[in-house]
Amino acid sequence: MSNEGVNNPRRRVLVGASLVVGAVGTVTALVPFVASWNPSAKARAAGAPVKADISKLEPGGQVIVAWRGKPVWIVRRSAEAMANLATLNDSLADPTSADSKQPAYVPGTAARSLRDEVVVLIGLCTHLGCSPTYRPEVVPTDFDANWKGGFYCPCHGSTFDLSGRVYKGKPAPTNLEIPPHFYESDTVIIIGEDGVNA
Repeated sequence: MSNEGVNNPRRRVLVGASLVVGAVGTVTALVPFVASWNPSAKARAAGAPVKADISKLEPGGQVIVAWRGKPVWIVRRSAEAMANLATLNDSLADPTSADSKQPAYVPGTAARSLRDEVVVLIGLCTHLGCSPTYRPEVVPTDFDANWKGGFYCPCHGSTFDLSGRVYKGKPAPTNLEIPPHFYESDTVIIIGEDGVNA
């Protein structure tokens, strides 16, 4: 019995040391596990907002940027193009964008934009995801004798006006999508965030 009294402090030290070493080992093992829950730098970058400089974008011109692996088109429309948009409503499936995917702060007007002359669209057809071609010329084409400029999807023939609104009788069910975006300045658009325009 006298030996037990002598060994008690030693046992307490050994038990305490074992607990400390066990706790350190557990924390060391958990740190990489918990860190794995955070998205990788590549994943964060894939969903991050992007900046687009439109300072050199002339009327009729187009800039393409990538956001979340999708092409985003930024088009500056001419005065003639803007005038033509208002004449197309009877030819369009959804002229007011009531059934289309776009932020609530983007009006459902013919322009479909925060600034009338500049439109921001995701460049993927709403039918099967092909990328339409930009056809801004107001000339008769093999797919539309009264073409007023816009986007043509060569995969299945869907056509969209210069606001991304789909024409009637085409395979695409809705207008081209408008991503969240706002103007950081007169010449810089942030795509992927609602910003101050929300």
